[in-house]
Amino acid sequence: MFDVIIVGGSVAGLSAALVLGRARRSVLVLDSQQPRNAQSPGVHNFLSRDGILPAELRQIGREQLKPYPSVQVRFATAEHAQAIDGGFVVKLDDGSEISSHKLLLASGVIDELPPIEGLAELWGSSVFHCPYCHGWEVRDQPLAVLVPDAERLFHVATLLHNWSSDLVVCTNGEAQLSPEQRQILAKLNLPIREDRLVGIEQANGQLTHLIFDQGEPLARSGLLIGVPQRQRSQLPAQLGCEVSDNPHMPGLIKVQMLGQTSVPGVYAAGDATAGMQQAINAAAGGAMAGAGINHELIQDMLKQL
Repeated sequence: MFDVIIVGGSVAGLSAALVLGRARRSVLVLDSQQPRNAQSPGVHNFLSRDGILPAELRQIGREQLKPYPSVQVRFATAEHAQAIDGGFVVKLDDGSEISSHKLLLASGVIDELPPIEGLAELWGSSVFHCPYCHGWEVRDQPLAVLVPDAERLFHVATLLHNWSSDLVVCTNGEAQLSPEQRQILAKLNLPIREDRLVGIEQANGQLTHLIFDQGEPLARSGLLIGVPQRQRSQLPAQLGCEVSDNPHMPGLIKVQMLGQTSVPGVYAAGDATAGMQQAINAAAGGAMAGAGINHELIQDMLKQL
């Protein structure tokens, strides 16, 4: 039985494994090799690693676990988990079962992209979701923002305006902006396009035009789009972890400061828990969860004395 099984082998999971390895805990990291940022050309806002390829960052993380013999990384997917006396049992995609005293969920989320022709091919590059991650690369370029909720659309449009004033606000015929919001956008010289977006044109992997169900195509170099998300893994639901009821980001796992979920012995970290989803925040969350798990293991040991 491992001290800890970590479900997720990206930044949050590897960061937790590093803390736990240095704490001399036996750890198994399960990496399904399906990172959310696989299509991104670079990880940004990560001090000392700004612009690094996502795959390279994960590789460095795995390499830095090698000095700690109590940590193992296995390329496998956890399909089911349940509580047992003294811990948890996890079933893998190959049918095998493994057990641990504690469980850390760091499997991230899946972005549910809308069925707009050509969008998926550009996701993570010239079609993006976070101005802090991608805004610098598209600064001063002609951009558009598309978010179905009026409050978030207004917020993101005024935020993205800081990177480029050549910005068109797209409601997709759904976001009902208030008169006050429209007035502020007009003062910022941000035009509003009400038509429904149906397609994206590109050249050499770069967005060139947005195609609407009515009117002329719109020449743009980048599109910020808000998309719903869901948990990548079924384990949080199987274990009964309490999730957020935030209408803008439903389904995120609720955690305490050190990553404890509502289920005793189960921790969570990374994008599966966070409103502000960036790699450096995932790394910090993983480190805190690792420390929290180690502390709980010590408390468990003391209770047995």
